[in-house]
Amino acid sequence: MAKTKATNLKEASLDELAGRVRELKQEGLHLRLQKATGQLENSARIKTVRREIARTLTAVSARKRA
Repeated sequence: MAKTKATNLKEASLDELAGRVRELKQEGLHLRLQKATGQLENSARIKTVRREIARTLTAVSARKRA
């Protein structure tokens, strides 16, 4: 998954953002499981996914405040 641009997050609907958060959390879970079993190839991806989740949740909360 490529890094999400802020403009893409601003244009997305709340349903799309909620789906994106769900997908990212699922991916984070899989990455943590791979790390625990020693199968993870790119450990930096965990950090990237965490930041993507935070970026998306920030867009959701900004949308709800507006």
